[in-house]
Amino acid sequence: MANTALPSDFHTVKDYAFDTGAYGMKITTSHPDAQVWFNRGLVWTYAFTHAEATLCFQRAIKLDESCAMAHWGLALALGPNYNQPWEALRKDLPDIVRRTYEASRRALALTTDRSPVEKALITALQSRYQSDEPAPIEQYHKQNQAYCDAMGAVYQRFGDDMDVATLYADALMILTPWKLWNLVTGKPNPGTRTLEAKAVLEKALAHDAAKRHPGLLHHYIHLMEMSPTPELALIQADHLRTLVPDSGHLCHMPSHLDFLVGDYRAAISSNTQATIADEKFMHHRGTKGFYTLYRMHDYHTLIYAAMFAGRKGIAMDTVNRMESTLPLEMLKAMPDYCEVFLSVRSHVMVRFGMWTEIIDYPLPEDPELFCVTTALAHYAKGVAYAATGDVPNAMKQKELYEEAAKRIPDSRLDFPNKCIDIVGIASAMLDGEIEYRRRNYAEAFDHLRRAVQLDDELGYSEPWSWMQPARHAYAALLLEQNHVEESAAVYRADLGLDESVIRARRHPNNVWALQGYHECLVRLGRDAEANIIRPQLTVALALADVPIQSSCFCRTDNEQAADAEKSCSNNKCKM
Repeated sequence: MANTALPSDFHTVKDYAFDTGAYGMKITTSHPDAQVWFNRGLVWTYAFTHAEATLCFQRAIKLDESCAMAHWGLALALGPNYNQPWEALRKDLPDIVRRTYEASRRALALTTDRSPVEKALITALQSRYQSDEPAPIEQYHKQNQAYCDAMGAVYQRFGDDMDVATLYADALMILTPWKLWNLVTGKPNPGTRTLEAKAVLEKALAHDAAKRHPGLLHHYIHLMEMSPTPELALIQADHLRTLVPDSGHLCHMPSHLDFLVGDYRAAISSNTQATIADEKFMHHRGTKGFYTLYRMHDYHTLIYAAMFAGRKGIAMDTVNRMESTLPLEMLKAMPDYCEVFLSVRSHVMVRFGMWTEIIDYPLPEDPELFCVTTALAHYAKGVAYAATGDVPNAMKQKELYEEAAKRIPDSRLDFPNKCIDIVGIASAMLDGEIEYRRRNYAEAFDHLRRAVQLDDELGYSEPWSWMQPARHAYAALLLEQNHVEESAAVYRADLGLDESVIRARRHPNNVWALQGYHECLVRLGRDAEANIIRPQLTVALALADVPIQSSCFCRTDNEQAADAEKSCSNNKCKM
């Protein structure tokens, strides 16, 4: 095992910089402080902060070299997880397989006089790490299956143990990470063991103590977020929100469900707490390492929540915080994973109609390294020029956008989506905006419908890789051209008021679509329906920090919206 220098706050248990909550798993050890460090390592493992977990397990080992479970924890934390399967570990595979093999075998050698559940967990882990020599990825898939089978046997013996249940569910989910459910049918994907994992977790969650178990709660959110009923995990999400105060990722995780049920205020709150925790972590551990991607993800999610809530101030402030804490050296080392975060600014400025700021904003100096950022900056400038009636300059930006988009490599990601697929939406959106300003409305709407289709076809992610739903621009411009019925149908789909789009593409309660749909209903004389959604709209507008008269600032004639609101306020839509 490599001797990793421990940070200064690992000197004593009281020196430690982070509050990982009260959860722990009783293990066999001769040193009480080794128990504390093991508990911290286990919580960090459950929180997918694996580098920190390994440091905690190493500290436990330094205090008690004979602690079998500390070696087990180290082996577990160094290996694959739901967000980092074996494929994602390929670059460091030789070191990982050596260290996991050594740690797991050391744990096995120390199982004498250990508890039955400790022996069972340690023995099962041997199936995941079968050699200290690298092998083809297919071999590790087989080892995942072998480990899952072994954990199934452990679960049969110790099914009431919440850690065993968590670890078995984790093993089941890692077999097919992020592919547990078919988003179209709402059923488990063929070949997955989704329902087994669900049964295991729900049995464990029936215990009162489960609401204090970070691993159970975290895994249940991941299990249910792509299901047809993500709301069933909301209680567990609420238990998790403040359970581990200094885990940014666990503070963030409930928002995966908040978006799906339209609670953007909760999503803002959870991700605000997450980014505070992340910045504390960054202060003590620096900006290098895989957790930087989690930190960027939490900023990204906070921005996304603020966009849906109409909170420009939070969105722009968070963009600045995110950009200022992404180190250039890491961006250069991992451009395929990091660069996309710098393109978020363009999404935000388009969302809030910041046309002058977009036009004036400087382009990146290195268009090769910042290829996605450059392409989306030209896209945003094209939309800005189109929205302000300057079609010739919009056309010039379209040409520059197309040149920039050609530089984007196939490997560049906004995980799990390829950036070349994401900018396909930008192409259709920009074409639609330009043709609209040229009054080629039929052609414009064809392009915008294409943008909606491409938007819907992206792989599941929170935040969604295209941050302003294409439906918002499409419906707003339909409404501006008096296609009120068609616009209403688009808004209804976006709000999830019918079954026309899959669950993951619905945005309940978002202020933009609520405003547009309410205007449609008033203009159609459907006053009873307008009255139903008006309370939601009133609350949503109160939370926004910008005036919202349309679902897209690309709609420039808002007199009809104002007339509809005046009509509603004066008579038929009064509460």
